[in-house]
Amino acid sequence: MLERLFKIKAHNSSVKTEVIAGITTFLTMAYIIFVNPAMLADTGMDYGAIFVATCLAAAIGCLIMGLYANYPIAMAPGMGLNAFFTYGVVLGMGYSWEVALGGVFLSGIVFVLISILKMREWLINAIPASLKLGIAAGIGFFLAIIALKNAGIVVKDPNTMVTLGDLSSPAAIYGFLGFFVIAALAHLRITGSVMLGILGVTLLAILFGHNEFAGVVSMPPSIAPTFMAMDIRGALEVGMISVIFAFLFVDLFDTSGTLIGVAERGKLLDQDGKLPRIEKALLADSSATVIGAALGTSSTTSYVESASGVAAGGRTGLTAVVVAGLFLVSLFFAPLAASIPSYATAGALLYVAVLMAGSLAKVDWEDVSEAAPVLIAALAMPLTFSIAHGIALAFVSYAVIKLLSGQGKQVSWSVYFLAALFIVKFVLL
Repeated sequence: MLERLFKIKAHNSSVKTEVIAGITTFLTMAYIIFVNPAMLADTGMDYGAIFVATCLAAAIGCLIMGLYANYPIAMAPGMGLNAFFTYGVVLGMGYSWEVALGGVFLSGIVFVLISILKMREWLINAIPASLKLGIAAGIGFFLAIIALKNAGIVVKDPNTMVTLGDLSSPAAIYGFLGFFVIAALAHLRITGSVMLGILGVTLLAILFGHNEFAGVVSMPPSIAPTFMAMDIRGALEVGMISVIFAFLFVDLFDTSGTLIGVAERGKLLDQDGKLPRIEKALLADSSATVIGAALGTSSTTSYVESASGVAAGGRTGLTAVVVAGLFLVSLFFAPLAASIPSYATAGALLYVAVLMAGSLAKVDWEDVSEAAPVLIAALAMPLTFSIAHGIALAFVSYAVIKLLSGQGKQVSWSVYFLAALFIVKFVLL
């Protein structure tokens, strides 16, 4: 049955290898079980319900990717997108979390349509490569400032907007320690370095009396507080258009980049360097976002940590199915997740920020017309506390600079169209 479903022998793999690969992938991305509920709970959502929604969305996404697309790509609520959901849309723009979930749901529906109508290539090619790099780095910086804020390392100041916090506080010490440990373990290529850092800091905080231990295992909490709670009508407001676009844009390009990158590492691309069945993979990703919103979590996306499983030999969807099974088992560890303080996850956020900021190395800094919009995107996201605003300002700056520098014909009409829409939004709405 497994051979018929996954064609394991045709991919020069074995059931044992696929299972090991699935366990490896899970260990490298399991931190999302702790980070996502902690982050979304800041919106006022029920922590236990988010925990269940996170595990279920990840499990369902992995199952669709494994059984339908037959790729060793794991899925879960995306980092950056969950931060934008909480700190950008709800706490920043003042929308309710129900409306924000409605925005995620609608972005997923649009993503599904793009996948079915095969508009992916047109949309991806329409966006300049430099903007993609700048947006990735901007999301990294956005995560970084949230991490520093959660650990009390950076605090608000009435005169300078932000300033250094009390570095002698337990939260700051644990936040730095977690980041140092995760970075060191990652350098040593220790599997599950992020999760080990989070659990290690939590254990230390409990031992020194700075955190309460809530237990390890229990029956899963109720998902009722968030299940089907999205407000789709509220998400159709004009002001939510840029938010929906931001959810869609980040999810689409994050997914596409992850799919191609992981597939290339696993030698799953065809002779032309293209990914076979990419429509199925994108449809799996977009469907998971729709399902995740209905369950009560931010956008679900493909995880670059899947590369660890591919490196361990995973080549088929069985790897993803194994990850799905482990996420389902995780449902019974809600007390452990509830024991994780926000400063324990700060190190993980800061580490992910380092990875995402690496995209700046690929920018052509000699061409100012390309570099300037990158800097705008990278700085605007953390400083405006909004991924949507960062994307909008990046598009506007790219279109205007290219036009004024006599390179207007090199820019696609879609970039001008989006830039014009963003200008109208900033000026009139």
